[in-house]
Amino acid sequence: MCGIVGTLSLRDAPPPAEHTLRKMLATVRHRGPDEFGIYLDNQIGLGSARLSIIDLSGGQQPIANEDESLWIVFNGEIFNYIELRPELETSGHRFRTRSDTEVLLHLYEEYGPACLQKLNGQFATAIWDNRLKSLFLGRDRLGIRPLFYAQSREKLVFGSEIKAILAEGNIPAGVDPAGIAQVFTYWSVQSPRSAFAGIQEVPPGHFLRIQGGKAALKRYWHLDFPPAEEVSTPARAEDYLPEFRELLIDSVKIRLRADVPVGAYLSGGLDSSVTAAIIRNYTGNKLDTFSIAFEDEQFDESGYQMQMARFLGTDHQVVRASYANIREVFPKVVWHTETPLTRAGPAPLFLLSKLVRENHYKVVMTGEGADEFLAGYNIFKEAKIRRFWARQPESALRPALLTRLYPYIGDLNSAGGAYLKAFFRTGLEETSNPFYSHQIRWRNTSRIQRLLSAGFQAALSEQVESQTPLTLPEEFSGWHPLSQAQYLEAVTFLSPYLLSSQGDRMAMANSVEGRYPFLDHRVIAFCSHLPPHLKLNGLAEKYLLKQLGREWLPSEIWQRPKTPYRAPIQRSFIGGERQTYVQEILSPEALADYGLFEPRAVARLLRKAEHGNRFSETDEMALLGVLSTQLWYRQFIRDFEIPEPIGKNDKIRLINLQD
Repeated sequence: MCGIVGTLSLRDAPPPAEHTLRKMLATVRHRGPDEFGIYLDNQIGLGSARLSIIDLSGGQQPIANEDESLWIVFNGEIFNYIELRPELETSGHRFRTRSDTEVLLHLYEEYGPACLQKLNGQFATAIWDNRLKSLFLGRDRLGIRPLFYAQSREKLVFGSEIKAILAEGNIPAGVDPAGIAQVFTYWSVQSPRSAFAGIQEVPPGHFLRIQGGKAALKRYWHLDFPPAEEVSTPARAEDYLPEFRELLIDSVKIRLRADVPVGAYLSGGLDSSVTAAIIRNYTGNKLDTFSIAFEDEQFDESGYQMQMARFLGTDHQVVRASYANIREVFPKVVWHTETPLTRAGPAPLFLLSKLVRENHYKVVMTGEGADEFLAGYNIFKEAKIRRFWARQPESALRPALLTRLYPYIGDLNSAGGAYLKAFFRTGLEETSNPFYSHQIRWRNTSRIQRLLSAGFQAALSEQVESQTPLTLPEEFSGWHPLSQAQYLEAVTFLSPYLLSSQGDRMAMANSVEGRYPFLDHRVIAFCSHLPPHLKLNGLAEKYLLKQLGREWLPSEIWQRPKTPYRAPIQRSFIGGERQTYVQEILSPEALADYGLFEPRAVARLLRKAEHGNRFSETDEMALLGVLSTQLWYRQFIRDFEIPEPIGKNDKIRLINLQD
């Protein structure tokens, strides 16, 4: 893992400056504190901040091919690099290191951009071709590793994080109203936008090629599902289990490739437990596990975590997420995510990666991806129930299905039950709407936009393209409804939020790399082509995975209903010993000064929060959305500070080929 940065001079712009690269690298030091590397010629500057995991002594970047016509900086891992290397050696490529980075460079030399199809990994990379004077920026299929860029008339600047682009000094920090509005609809900014005007991300499954001052963005992979009729016939789990078991075990095994120890997160749920069980059962590796215990019992799963740790015999470490430390670290969370947030989940994960690093681990295995590709979330069940309601308006099963999904409601004639029924009826008959599965969530979340100031809403209305719905694949309408819902969840939530704000950013904030066996592209392809009833069987989620869980886990773990990972908002930020930053940054004066939100509307929300009654989940998301946006604006737009450039006390490899 690393942080990568770079600046490409266009037209007759001056050559990149070493000092500029040093400033940019300082902003991503947390991503790779072990050593730094800089390559400079008359047109380009490349930089790497390295977290050494594979080939600790020999893998220092930037790396060149044999004749030094190609140079690479790389962030991430290529898990199948061992299998790819012999093929390249047979073709005449000569290697100087044992690193996966060098394998990727020679693969690019051999196949060009088509090399990305051969990779099993999580990565963002920049490759400079000195002969063609072209820059190649590539990103993994799901966007596990981040990559942003901005282009002016004279320069193209890129980096693993936006703060590196801002540190370059020529790209002004400004607000993209449409990006902010997307957070308050989809829960995250949607690729290729960012929350910053003029700064974009290379979308997942894409590469960007810049040559002769022109940039061309191309897609090399997209999430695909079969036509509905191909997966609608009955099938037995037993027919799919052997291949699924083999794929998942291999996915875990190749993600253990490292020259440093690999630990694992253990949430107490099915996905992380399966991952940890595979490590213990099929590798014999000693395993240290890490988890979060919440002060608030409503969110705490520590009992299941400890049961699983004892079952596997792991050395288990726990960090306690209290209301106070969630509040305390939240400004750091916003600094690392570089975006407004409507959920507090990243904060405990920041604390967790800190614990991992304090225990001298750089790599952890986690269970992300199973919920998206094996239908673990309630949103898939909600859509299924709503479609049944639409088809069977008189069915006596309608209330029973709802109480089965939400047993804590109890009486559907109660106030809570009445609210839930009304909530479910929103757009009920719109089953032909391609966004049917997610329209309730998005409509509900978009209510937060009412808090935006008149000036901000006016600026937003001028961005006509911001009102355009998400672009869907041509074949989308022919997919099974569950496949459609899974696609929307993966594209709008998994990649831009779960793997970013809650994944890469929180782990790398403390120099920790997360690895995700369920996001192996082979596993995704397998799950995408499963019959829907082997994913969501009635209202039983992750059906096929639970059959594997039956083999490897205690019944209390694999039979558990899905518990969503969440963190407390209202009690963390309102009441008690609130830190002054919360009061100050949500004050009418600060709100008016920044100009993003209507102070009176926010004041009403705060009064509602302080009284504590009937403060809904949407209210909590609105509260955190306002707080995080205010923090984001202060940290990046108003008061952005560039850290001291990397310097004499840092280990640096410098290649300067400038005239």
